[in-house]
Amino acid sequence: MDLFSQLILVILVTSFLSFQWLFHRVSPWVSPRASPGFLRLADQQKVEWNSRTVSTLHALVVGFFCLYILLFDDAVNEDPVWGDPTLVKINVGMTTGYLISDLLLIFYYWKAIGDKFFVVHHLAALYAYYYVLGQGMLPYFANFRLLAEFSTPCVNQRWFFEVLGYPKSSKPNIANGMAMALVFFLVRIAVMPLYYSRMWSVYGTEAFYRVPPEGRAAWIISSVSLDVMNVMWMHKIARGCYKVMCSARRHKVETRDNGKTD
Repeated sequence: MDLFSQLILVILVTSFLSFQWLFHRVSPWVSPRASPGFLRLADQQKVEWNSRTVSTLHALVVGFFCLYILLFDDAVNEDPVWGDPTLVKINVGMTTGYLISDLLLIFYYWKAIGDKFFVVHHLAALYAYYYVLGQGMLPYFANFRLLAEFSTPCVNQRWFFEVLGYPKSSKPNIANGMAMALVFFLVRIAVMPLYYSRMWSVYGTEAFYRVPPEGRAAWIISSVSLDVMNVMWMHKIARGCYKVMCSARRHKVETRDNGKTD
């Protein structure tokens, strides 16, 4: 194992241990001080709260690193299949550590946070990232996928508002819901044509055929699987957003009518 591969392994293990520490120690200590409502939650809700807190931190760190690579890493952007994967490997290493950590927590606390879709999502991502970390292939596409993390904080914040008892028609909830739907659409749905057009542009090239068949299968299968789930989640988010907006509109009309009656 070369020196850089050892460094990536250290990053992966450090990431895993760090997210475990954040879940078991940091979030339980910080959360009641940041939001007293945390103390009123049931034990299973506290587990999910800590899980979502860690998820948000991971999403922000990895998301901004991903954006930096997309904007400034010329080697990866010029050769999306075999470009220098150094920065991408570091980012994917951090994400792999998080995914393994989160999978273990999902299985251990299945009654609180168990979700078959998340298990499939994590396994599909890990399957693809194995080829990135092990063979340095497809760095552009692996990094591009991490753009999706920008939608995670809003999704988690929606759950935080819900368990803290914020009405769905409250302004913070509506604002977060609108932001969640917009960001989710931009980073998971609207970017699909760009992602698949870049995939098509390298199809059939020498660089494409240098990727072993199992690597191509991992790339294509994981991409399609993740996007099918993204479309399903987008549909649920859009429906929820529409219901909240209709509820808020009805509440506004009723309040106005009651004011006129008085």
